[in-house]
Amino acid sequence: MNTSRIYLDWNATAPLCQAAREAMIAAMDVVGNPSSVHGEGRAAKGLMERARAQVAEAFGAQGADIVFTSGATEAAALALPGRGLHCAQIEHEAVSSWCDADLPVDRAGQVTVTEPQNSALQLANSETGILQDLPEGLAVCDATQGFGKIPLAFNWLGCDMALVSAHKLGGPKGVGALVLKQGLDVEAGIKGGGQEMGRRSGTENLICIAGFGAAAEMAAKRLADGLWDEVAQKRDYLESLIANEIEDSIFVGKGGKRLPNTMSLITPGWKGETQVMQMDLAGVAVSAGSACSSGKVRASKVLTAMGYAEDEAASALRVSIGPEVTKEELERFATAWLSAHARWKKRAA
Repeated sequence: MNTSRIYLDWNATAPLCQAAREAMIAAMDVVGNPSSVHGEGRAAKGLMERARAQVAEAFGAQGADIVFTSGATEAAALALPGRGLHCAQIEHEAVSSWCDADLPVDRAGQVTVTEPQNSALQLANSETGILQDLPEGLAVCDATQGFGKIPLAFNWLGCDMALVSAHKLGGPKGVGALVLKQGLDVEAGIKGGGQEMGRRSGTENLICIAGFGAAAEMAAKRLADGLWDEVAQKRDYLESLIANEIEDSIFVGKGGKRLPNTMSLITPGWKGETQVMQMDLAGVAVSAGSACSSGKVRASKVLTAMGYAEDEAASALRVSIGPEVTKEELERFATAWLSAHARWKKRAA
């Protein structure tokens, strides 16, 4: 019997890729401060600028400004405050907290944007995987979930700014970036030594930045090699294993444009957090479509914004996979989930 755990929560964080690990270990031996003018400082600066170029190349943002931050949340806090932008309820709280969340969302998860220059919009939803068609002239795009999973280029997205994060694509936690069209500027949220072109003061996290650059480069290579097409096939296979056995389950976003790795599954009446706990006990890491805060569980605001009933929105499970996940692991998950589902149905009868 195979008792090893299975990790199917890549949208929460992807495993650290080997290229990022090696780059970070090498960066640990770089002693200089990137702001120092001596040889050691220049070496550190060179390493940081190499990573900046790697991120720009992988994100199709050549010529744009890449401002390193502690993650996409800080990038949002740098790009959004005081601008009076509008967004939809399906946005991550890091975005919606700074905006008027009043843009309409339809049942398919698509957002209607009438004033792109005054709006923020995600490229891909973390819970459902649903992709948006970005309007030209969009003020801010949250590209956190799409970067590294689907082909894209900032220079072709048509937005002024984008938010990205390293740990969603195989880099380390604690580093991300705000990407700006050249010529645009934002007011620094952290003031001090004027690092990052005066937009984000504080000595840069060189070790994590090096890992970010290496991970971005590796993510671009994996896309070019077609690995995420294979991921989509595995995701579809998993959905077929469940759909063939359970008639009343709802696959959110199925049939539309979505990330290749994400399955959002609603089983009406079976609480998402209960499913997560049962799968954890079975050795599988997945997540619920609901958000937990201070021990309180509420229905997914993403699904309720899309028009799903409260009990449906509270009964969602998200499975998100990556290139290293095998069909055997998905079969083991499906077996465990179907067994738990049968027990739940028996108790509910």
